[in-house]
Amino acid sequence: MPRPPHAIGIDRRELLQVGYAGAFGLGLLGTPTATALARPAGGGAVNAKSAKSVILVFLTGAASHIDTFDPKPDAPAEIRGDFKPIATAVPGFQVTEVLPLLAARARKYAVVRSLSHKDNNHLVACHKLQTGHTQPGAAFDKVASRDDWPCYAAALDALRPRTDGLPTGVHLPWHLQQPPLMWPGQHAGFLGPKHDPWQLNQDPNSKQFRVENVAPAAGISVEQFADRRLLLDGLQESQRKLEAVAEARKLTDQQGQAFKLLASGKVSTAFDLHREPDATRDRYGRHEFGQSLLLARRLVQAGVPVVQANMGKAQNWDSHDDIFNRLKKDLMPPLDKAVSALLDDLSGLGMLDDTLVVMVGEFGRTPKVAPQTPGAKPGRDHWAPCFFGLFAGAGVRGGQVIGKSDKIGAFPTTVPFSPDDVGATIYTALASTRKAKSATASAGR
Repeated sequence: MPRPPHAIGIDRRELLQVGYAGAFGLGLLGTPTATALARPAGGGAVNAKSAKSVILVFLTGAASHIDTFDPKPDAPAEIRGDFKPIATAVPGFQVTEVLPLLAARARKYAVVRSLSHKDNNHLVACHKLQTGHTQPGAAFDKVASRDDWPCYAAALDALRPRTDGLPTGVHLPWHLQQPPLMWPGQHAGFLGPKHDPWQLNQDPNSKQFRVENVAPAAGISVEQFADRRLLLDGLQESQRKLEAVAEARKLTDQQGQAFKLLASGKVSTAFDLHREPDATRDRYGRHEFGQSLLLARRLVQAGVPVVQANMGKAQNWDSHDDIFNRLKKDLMPPLDKAVSALLDDLSGLGMLDDTLVVMVGEFGRTPKVAPQTPGAKPGRDHWAPCFFGLFAGAGVRGGQVIGKSDKIGAFPTTVPFSPDDVGATIYTALASTRKAKSATASAGR
C-alpha cells in the first residue's frame, strides 16, 4: 500500500530523509542566502558553526520593529513614535532608548531588519515562525491541527530520538492559546503527539513554581519510582487496546519519559531555580521574562537541545492601543534585562559558541501610529511585510545589522528574509546535534 502523502504534497518519510533545511530552503547561516548575515558590509566572513542547542525567544503578539531595533528618527512623528534612538556599542548601529542594556551588548548579536512575509494574522504567522513553514490549509485563525508542520523541537526529536531520558524540547512558561483558539506551530503536527515538546504552564517567578511532571512528589524518593513504575505497568495491562488511539499513545509515551526524567534527576534539577545564586536571579530580573530565560539557560546547560521561551502569553506584545506606555513600562525593561543577562551568562559559561539564540515575533507593527479603538491611546496594528529578528551565538558574528528597511519601516529595501530562512537557519545550526551533555558544569552546581 502506498504511503499517504502529507496534505501539502510531501511524503512524510521522504521529508525526514531529505532533511528539514533542504526542504525549507536556504537559511541565514552557512548558505548562499547567508551572505548578508555571514558577511558585514565591509567584508569578512563568519565561521558559522553547528549548535548543540537553540533558545528561541518568542515575542508572542509581535513587537514593533520601529520602536525597538529599527528606529526611524528622521520620519514624521506619526511614524517615528515616542522613543529616541540611542547609540550602541557598534558605531553606526542605533536602537531605541528602551533597550539600553542590549545597546551596550550589541557586539554579541546580529539584527536582521529585513524579515518579511504576507500573513498579518497571529495564528498563521505564529505557525510560520515556530516551524519555518507555511501552515497547510492556512486561513484566518486556523487553529492548531495534526496536519501542521512540526515545531523545531519535534522535528529534531523525530530525526534524532533520545534514549537518555532528557526531552528534546521544552516550551515555557505558557502554552499559547486564547480559548477556544489554540495557536498552531507549538507541537509535532503531522509527526504525531509522541514527538511533542514538553510544555510548561506556569510562571517560573512565582513562589509556587513547581513542575509536577518532572519533580518527585513531596516525601517520595527517586528510588521509589521503580516500584511505582511496576505498579503502573500492571494497571495499564488492561488498557493495551487504547494505545491504538493517538492521544492514549501520547500519554503512554510521556509517562515513560517522565519516569526516565525522574530517575535521572537532570531536568528536575534544572527546573530548581533556587539552586541559582540570588545575584544571578536578580541579574535576569525577578519577573516572568527574567526567570523564564534563566530557566531556559539551565535547561540548555542540562542538555536539552531546543528551548522555546514565550515572552508572555498569547498576544502579549499585540499593542494596538497605548503602545508606548506598554513598551516603556511593562514589556521592554524586563526583556532588555533578561536577554542581556542570558547573553552574558552564555558567554561567561563558554556556551555561546554552541548555543544559537533567536529572538523574533510573528511579524512587526504598522509604520503609522494611530488609535485602533475609539478614545484609545495610539498603537500600531499588525505588519508582516517588514520586521526584525535578533541572532546570537553558534558562529553568528555579532555587531552586524543585516538588511535594511525603507525610510518609514514599511518594506525591506534589500533582499528580504522569510520565516523559511529563519527555520532553515535553526535546522542548519542543529544539523550535527549530538546526544546532549552539559555544556559546562551540571546545572545543579
